[in-house]
Amino acid sequence: MSDAALPHPTPVETPRAADGWLKRAFASDLFYSFRRSKLTVAAAVITLLFFLLAIFAPLLSPQNPFDPAQLQLLNSRISPLWTADGQSPFLLGTDEQGRDVLSAILYGLRISLLVGILGVAFSGALGIGLGLIAGYFGGRVDTVIMRIADVQLTFPPILIALLVNGIAKSVSGNRLDWLSMLVVLVLAIGLSFWVQYARTVRSSVLVEKNKDYVAAAQLIGLPAPVIMLRHVLPNTTGPVLVIATINLALAIITEATLSFLGSGMPETMPSLGTLIRIGNNYLFAGEWWIVVFPGIALAGLILAINLLGDWLRDALNPKLR
Repeated sequence: MSDAALPHPTPVETPRAADGWLKRAFASDLFYSFRRSKLTVAAAVITLLFFLLAIFAPLLSPQNPFDPAQLQLLNSRISPLWTADGQSPFLLGTDEQGRDVLSAILYGLRISLLVGILGVAFSGALGIGLGLIAGYFGGRVDTVIMRIADVQLTFPPILIALLVNGIAKSVSGNRLDWLSMLVVLVLAIGLSFWVQYARTVRSSVLVEKNKDYVAAAQLIGLPAPVIMLRHVLPNTTGPVLVIATINLALAIITEATLSFLGSGMPETMPSLGTLIRIGNNYLFAGEWWIVVFPGIALAGLILAINLLGDWLRDALNPKLR
């Protein structure tokens, strides 16, 4: 019998991996908990909106507030558009340099989110790495790392951030450009919040390293870094995600505090904290919009992120299921 006469099997279409992943995600308990909470859904939408506004700021802003060529002092201190003295296109008014407040908020939002995300990424990488090492190896290594963490916990995070910021400025002779200032802020925030990651990961590793799968990995001769990163670390992601979400809000607040105190981003590249510091000088002069609208934007962003963090903490807690 020829090959042409043989029946050919009907090809079976396998679902794409992406579709399977999405179906599992939508069917998970986490997504069910998410869509049941209207407050959490609203917080997620607001957070996503802030991120989209920051990403598309050049397309949405009437002007580039970081470009001195687009600023005119004749347009300084114009009240919002809906007031009697308002002028188009300044929807939220202008500040003392003639910057459109709405444009300054959108661009400042980019700086605040960038510093916050990079600061959380740095503190997370540092804390997770030290927590894995302390929990897996134990002994003197664990003692040294945890004693350093205990000492740091005695100081407020903002004080550590101010210390790092002051050291960087003294070393550079107080001649930091905006990019260097951005790096200093990320380092200051990262060194302020790594302890929470380290202590949480260490506690999880102390439990996981005594389980059979770790003993099996050690038995077949896998090196310690592979065991820690490939086998132990995935079982600590739940608490780490909760800490990272909450710390994002804390990092943004810390950056805003440093900028408000004059130790953050310069006025030529203002973050939300810098805008609030600038507007605070004119609050009692009648130009309330210069400080009120950046303050509302910062408060709304922090509140939305904190609500997401609270939901994630409860959703990933097996005792509350």
